[in-house]
Amino acid sequence: MLNGFLNAFRLKELRSKILLTVGILVLYRIGAYVPVPGIPFQGMLSAYQSSSSANSAIAVLNLFSGGALSRVSVFCLGIMPYITAQIIMQMFQAVIPSLGTLAREGESGQRKITQYTRYLTVALALLNSVGYLFLFKSSSFGIDFSKAGMPGWLMDTVVVVSMLAGAIFIMWMGEVITQRGIGNGMSLIIFANIIAGLPTSIVRSLRTSDKGVLLTVMIVVLIVAVVPFIVYIERGQRRIPVQYAKRVVGRRMMGGQTTYLPIKVNTAGVVPIIFASAILYFPAQLAVFFPGVGWINAFANAVSSGWLNWVLSVLLIVGFAYFYTSMVFNPDETADTLRRQGGFIPGVRPGSATAAYIKNVLNHITLPGAIFIALVAVVPSIVFTFTGNSLVQAFGGTSILIMVGVALDTISQIESQLKTANYEGLFIK
Repeated sequence: MLNGFLNAFRLKELRSKILLTVGILVLYRIGAYVPVPGIPFQGMLSAYQSSSSANSAIAVLNLFSGGALSRVSVFCLGIMPYITAQIIMQMFQAVIPSLGTLAREGESGQRKITQYTRYLTVALALLNSVGYLFLFKSSSFGIDFSKAGMPGWLMDTVVVVSMLAGAIFIMWMGEVITQRGIGNGMSLIIFANIIAGLPTSIVRSLRTSDKGVLLTVMIVVLIVAVVPFIVYIERGQRRIPVQYAKRVVGRRMMGGQTTYLPIKVNTAGVVPIIFASAILYFPAQLAVFFPGVGWINAFANAVSSGWLNWVLSVLLIVGFAYFYTSMVFNPDETADTLRRQGGFIPGVRPGSATAAYIKNVLNHITLPGAIFIALVAVVPSIVFTFTGNSLVQAFGGTSILIMVGVALDTISQIESQLKTANYEGLFIK
């Protein structure tokens, strides 16, 4: 493995991508500590601590922003506006024929959809910025902005514009990582947020009670024990045998070989968890627009934690697993490709019968994988409700699944580039 990492840095192109990715993530974490101009920093921290203890929705939003919300950082909106915009665009592609056609036009169509996603991200970020401004001024926080020495309207404009610029900059960083770095930029930024909150959560866990050390050790051991099962599911696949008919090309006999069509148990990866989290955190984001409306805040708190959050999490993760799998894996296109290449599944007729067979297999293996990741995401939330341990909240099932999924995806990309350059993979002797 050490030789694999050394080979990764020997390859100039791969080394540049890794350093670019690490540099952007470091820049992102620095930005999470840069406060919005004019904000009373210590006053915000004390206001957040008193408010988050009674408002689980605010605590969840802060966790997903990597602690930037508690500091009123320019990055306090985090990656959520971009994720929400991507969810909306994914759904629009399924219900609006013109967008669906655009998505199938290849690179040019994807560029247009990406541009639409950026516009939508800016609009959502602007709405969130205004909502956070109302939240900071509400009775829940009660921050005094008069000490900034600016007129009220100017201070409000500075706060909104700063947070909007931060969200746009985060979107740019995520896209740069995806296009020029290693891994998915959106997932890696969430990964960085989770890692950033881990040391603080461990310290809080150790100080919770007299049994804090024992409880922390038990949680860490349980997390380590669960990781291999997550990796097993992430790497698991159903291999459908495929036979290629013999055919003459020029003077050579081609085909006649047997291979397989790999279908992953968890084709959607960590995307269902990220999408489900974004949907469940939306009421919390909506609540910041109406801090004085009791039923909206009560609904946001109920959806952010408790039995309603658990049920909705399972349903949304399973639903998004099927939805996203259908977006990235098309049985009809796969069956048509096999037919054109002279391939067929033994015992299944080419064409529509093959597409129906692949779709049936896909539906059968997606369900257990989706239920597994849903349970891993929900069970730690239930444990946190009864223990109140901050380590379980910050490093629970959702965090583990995202971290393992992102790590596996990033390592796979590094290995593929190493093998392309005639190097061995990271885990191959």
